Order: sequence, then structure tokens, then C-alpha cells
Amino acid sequence: MSDVLDQSEIEALLAAVQSGEEQVSTGDAPIFSRRRSGSEPVEVKQYDFKRPERVSKDQMRALQTLHEAFARNFGASLSGFLRTIVEVKVATCEQMTYSEFTSGLPNPTSFNLVEADALEGQMCLEVSPLIIYPIIDRLLGGNSQDLFIPQRPMTLIETRLIGNVTNRGLTALAEAWAGVRALKFEVSATESNPQLVQIVPPNEVVVVIGFELKMSNRAGTMNLCIPYNVIEPVMEQLSSQSWFAAAKQLKSKESEQQIAGTLGRAGLDVTGILAETTMTLSDLLNLAVGDVIVTEKPASDDVMVCVEGEEKYRAALGQFKGSRALKIVRASGGERR
Repeated sequence: MSDVLDQSEIEALLAAVQSGEEQVSTGDAPIFSRRRSGSEPVEVKQYDFKRPERVSKDQMRALQTLHEAFARNFGASLSGFLRTIVEVKVATCEQMTYSEFTSGLPNPTSFNLVEADALEGQMCLEVSPLIIYPIIDRLLGGNSQDLFIPQRPMTLIETRLIGNVTNRGLTALAEAWAGVRALKFEVSATESNPQLVQIVPPNEVVVVIGFELKMSNRAGTMNLCIPYNVIEPVMEQLSSQSWFAAAKQLKSKESEQQIAGTLGRAGLDVTGILAETTMTLSDLLNLAVGDVIVTEKPASDDVMVCVEGEEKYRAALGQFKGSRALKIVRASGGERR
């Protein structure tokens, strides 16, 4: 109770005011800022203590860029799975409290709890019923033209069907995060009422990436909620410079072997040009069976081998096991070997 004045202090204060010794401050209190010099205007910024920003702008931009790559991969995967064009793009990327995130979600909805093997805690993947039921209708052979969106939790069969979609999304998410850290995502639980799920305290800061999904004449939203304490161990790697540097280091031996193995199975058109000559159009029109075309190239000279129309090798013409064959003797323009 040190802020309470006793009677003697009150009388002394009144006496000082009446005598004019006590000066009453009527001016505004000075405001100090890191950007104030001389007569420049004072910079005042609002700060909401209920919503502290724990993720920097560079890290938010890196998260948005990372999940834009996820949106492209997920859209391509869904398009192949559903046999129709599905567009997925990032709509929002912001940080808020967990209570604000859950209060803005519909009920019922598809609320999936996602775990990463290398990170502690859980994430949330919410998919709107406005796009879930058209996807289910598409999987069951419908055209989603006059589809009614029911306001009820999904059945077990519907949950199993939409599980194929979420699993493909988690695979695309792992591919997008591979540049930062190798992660494996899996759904640990599914709930229809987001208010019943409390993975972090209500005032905990979370990063919410909102996606927009479009399929023919239907559209819906998808939200990925990442609590700050889950991605805190990788926050330093999410800075703009380190993230882009990590993207450049994807040319590992494993990826090179994978690309080389894929290209190694590609078919190529290989042709051998035995000789070349020129003739008039009238001679070409008068060609008949049994005519002989004479060239200036000796039969003992090397044959030109072209790969996809490009000259690559020189070869000798011969026979192998009863079939005509070409034996590569040197690279085109190189020394004989």
C-alpha cells in the first residue's frame, strides 16, 4: 500500500499547491523513437501485446515461397488423381493466435492433426467441406453439378476417401520441406469440430497458410496451421538467404543418380547416313526399280551416325550375326580410337 498517501502527506501537498510551489505539468510527455532527429515527425507504431509477432518478415516470405511450391505439386498430384484440372494456390500467409484460427473455422469441417517425425508437437490441416464433398463426389463417379453440401460430420467411408487426398497433400508437403529439412508427415487424428482440439494454448502464436482450391465449377479453402513451437528448431534455416542457399544444394548425388536413371530409360532415334548425293527433280521423278544411285563416297569410308538428327559418331559398316550393323570407331570430329 505504498501508493496510498497518509493525512500528513495530503496536507503538505495541498499546502504546496496553494502556495504555488508545486508546478503542475500540463504539456505532453515526450515520446522517444529510434527514428527521431530534430524537427522530424515522431514515428509511432502500434503493438498488440495479445498478438506478438514472433516470426520475422523474411521468415514469413520464405514460408510463403516454400508453400507456393507445395501448392503447385499438390495441384498436379490432385489433377492426376481425380482426372480433372485442380488449381491450388496460396491465398494468405499470416501469424495469429490459435484461438483466432479455430474461431474462424466452420463446424463441421475436416480437421486433421499432422505430426512430423523430426519435429515436436502437432500441426493442423483443415479442408473446407465446400471442396471436400465435390472431391468425394468426383471419386464416386459424379459430376458435382447439383451437389448438395451436407452440414454434418463425414462418415467413415467419406473419411477414408478424403484420406487419400490428404496423404497426397502430405507427400507434396514433405517434398516442399525437403530443401529445409527432410520431414515425413502423417495424420495422427481426425476431428470434425475444431473447437474440441487444443494442440497449443489459445494465446500461442501460430503461422496459418491459407490455400484456395478450384475444381471445375467448385471452390473451397484449405488451411495449414503451424504452431511456432513446432517450427522453432528450423526457424534459423527459414531466413531468406539460408533457404535459397539450401534450394541450390538440392543437386546431391542421390538426385543426380535419380535424374540419370530416369533419362537413361528414354528412347532415342539413331540413324546411320551411308552416303549423300544430289540430283535433279526430274531424275528423282524418273527413278524406277533397279536404278542405281551413284555417289562419290567410297564404300570403305566411315558412316555418319546421328542421334536425334545430330551428328555424334563415325562408324564402320558391317554385319553382325546375320544383321547389318554399325561399329562405332570414333566420336564425330574426334580422333580415331
